[in-house]
Amino acid sequence: MRTIEQLTYTEIGARLGITAEAVRALVRRHHLPRLRGNDSRTLVAIDLDEVRRKPLPARSPRGHQPVTETLARLRARIAGLEADLAAVQQRSAGHRADYEHERADHMVAAQDRLVAELETLRSLLAAIQEAARPRTSWLGGWRWLRKAS
Repeated sequence: MRTIEQLTYTEIGARLGITAEAVRALVRRHHLPRLRGNDSRTLVAIDLDEVRRKPLPARSPRGHQPVTETLARLRARIAGLEADLAAVQQRSAGHRADYEHERADHMVAAQDRLVAELETLRSLLAAIQEAARPRTSWLGGWRWLRKAS
């Protein structure tokens, strides 16, 4: 036979041995009906025998393996991965040096091309400036000076 009682959060907590906040969470989780009394206290319709908390099982839900065994397997896996990482880093160090050397060669070649192109452009600019310079005799220079004023 079910015995449903109308109790406050504090009364339920005292009977179950939990705090009032834990009772509020329990009421929300089980969707228990609540009613506000005239004294502004909330009453909950509850069957305490049905809601009593059950202790958690002592064993792990994952294949019932002890935690220490799982930790030992994880530590062994981490050690193996760290050893693999060290080996890969050692192998890649040689490749990195080769890559850096090859990259430096490409950069030196590009710099040499740019220096040669710069020298060509400088000589071309000097030739253009020389060609643009007016070539006048003394007499022509004086006429140009008269026209400017």
